[in-house]
Amino acid sequence: MKSSSILSYVHTLLRATISPGDVVIDATAGNGHDTLFLATCVGSSGFVYAFDIQSAALHATAAITENAGADIRLRLAGHQHMAEHVDAEHHGGIRAVVFNLGYLPSGDKGITTTADTTTTAVQQAIDLLAPNGVLAIVCYLHDQGRVEYDALLSVLAALPQHQATVLECRFRNQQGNPPVAFVVTKQPHTKATS
Repeated sequence: MKSSSILSYVHTLLRATISPGDVVIDATAGNGHDTLFLATCVGSSGFVYAFDIQSAALHATAAITENAGADIRLRLAGHQHMAEHVDAEHHGGIRAVVFNLGYLPSGDKGITTTADTTTTAVQQAIDLLAPNGVLAIVCYLHDQGRVEYDALLSVLAALPQHQATVLECRFRNQQGNPPVAFVVTKQPHTKATS
């Protein structure tokens, strides 16, 4: 594992969660690397939904995943609309959702994910998850990313403990503004016990 990459840690956690045949979501397809990773985890019997608002991102994702083997469903839509684009039969059965926030690498840095759409998407993702399903969010701390991080921190910290556990991961000794990851695990019972 490349120890300097927060994505390596996130992928390690996801690999331990996802099994062949699972249904997963890449909420921010970008250049397709997370989609490809998810496809290798779910295998030929699994499904991957991949969302992006830029057709260039979906073309890149289609190219990199062409021989991945999994059933990959590319959606030209913002992640805040994922619930309406995921088949009803998969609602409540998603094993993992991945968000790699920010802008499209080598793309227009003015087109970024935003706090409003991301927090809406995260709420939907939690609802779509299966019990013990995992939501992984990598947040980059550029100007827009800091706004997103603050909004996510507020939303995730307010989740009831009986609904989900929330872990925040960050490198404390890296220079600059290293990315932060949140890992949310949906609890198997969503009602508070008395």
